[in-house]
Parts: sequence; C-alpha cells; structure tokens
Amino acid sequence: MNVEAIAKEKIDAWFAEWMELEAKIHAAHDARNGEAKGLMEEAIVLFERLVQEAGDEVLPINGVERLNFIKAKPSQYACYRQLDELYKETKKRTARLRLQATKIDRN
Repeated sequence: MNVEAIAKEKIDAWFAEWMELEAKIHAAHDARNGEAKGLMEEAIVLFERLVQEAGDEVLPINGVERLNFIKAKPSQYACYRQLDELYKETKKRTARLRLQATKIDRN
C-alpha cells in the first residue's frame, strides 16, 4: 500500500473528480441521452487509476468481481449504482487504512 497515495488530500482530490463525473452520469441516466456509457468508462478508468496508485489494499470486498461486472455493461443504471458504492466503500477503506498507518507510526 502506498501510504502517501491515500493521504486525505490526495483521496479527496480523487473523490472530487468522481463527484463531478457522478453528477454527469446521474443526469445522463435521467435524460436517457446515451451519454452515460462514455461517462461511466471515464469513471471506471479513474477508479482503476486510484487503485493502481494507492494499492490493491484499498479495494473493497469483492472489488475485482464488482468492477468486472461494471465494466461488462457500463451503460446500465445498476452498474452506475455499483460503481458509486465502490467509490464510497473505497473512501471509507482508505480512511481506515490511514488510521491504521498512523497507529503503526506512533508505536
């Protein structure tokens, strides 16, 4: 795990980017204008870059399987919801890992 990559400031930057994409994806699904798939593909790449930079330890339970499900049909609303959950769980997991790393450093 790359402790520097899960620093709060870096994680917040990743999630700010996700929140922008998430709003666009949500609007695209509401409008049913066909833009959701391309936006989802961007969001998937962003998520994969986050995991690559931070380390596999940040992946939530069944993260690889869930990501494969999302990648198989990125235009589906269910995949958008699943990706949103992956982002939320990853954010919580990075916070927990930061806390654990801090505790280790103190000892």
